[in-house]
Amino acid sequence: MSAATCPEPTPAERARSVLSAAGSLTLTAQGHRVELIGLHTVDAAARLLLHNPPDGHLAAELAVAPHGALTALVELTDIAPVAVRRRVRARLALGGRLTALGPKALVFNPVRAVLTDDEGSAVVGLDELTLAAPDPLATHEAEMLARLDAAHAHTVAPLARLLPARQQLRATAVRPLRLDRHGLVLRLERPGSHQDTRLPFAAPATHPGEAVRQIHALLAEATARPRSRRLPTGS
Repeated sequence: MSAATCPEPTPAERARSVLSAAGSLTLTAQGHRVELIGLHTVDAAARLLLHNPPDGHLAAELAVAPHGALTALVELTDIAPVAVRRRVRARLALGGRLTALGPKALVFNPVRAVLTDDEGSAVVGLDELTLAAPDPLATHEAEMLARLDAAHAHTVAPLARLLPARQQLRATAVRPLRLDRHGLVLRLERPGSHQDTRLPFAAPATHPGEAVRQIHALLAEATARPRSRRLPTGS
């Protein structure tokens, strides 16, 4: 399969995956900005349930807000779990309305989302966001990539043999950048630049165990090829 035809998650799917995997977010309402770490969950409709920040500022603002709601902005950052140049893979900004849910919780109802990455920005409407599902590997990706990178000489270096020779020119390092149901994305780093290339799975993975089997299949294909002298085998 050529790079041009490799399937990629849609912006809506990537947005839902960022929401699913993120452990922290920034919430801004009424000019008040708070960082929430481990204080949110996401439901099937992409609504965020937030534990009320300890300072109580937002709860107080909601108590006197018209119709009991505030316009709010939620921002999340998708960071690569391994050491690569420019570790921020994407930024997700959600605009919507914040309401209270009892004395200790808030609900954020998104209206639209903007996903920004190296390819640019994509606007995701509420219908797209609601209908999209997070990638089945989203909450396992960080651990799986870290394990791949830890066994670099036996995993990432052989997989790099599957990349076109022209992409390996002047590469100084290769790292696993992203993993989703469609495949594994490797980042080739060069002096002053980098390039990301997807190694597609033969079929979409529906759970982590299946993704592991697909990676093993890619490794079998890679190790059957001669080693290129262009790409470094170390980290």
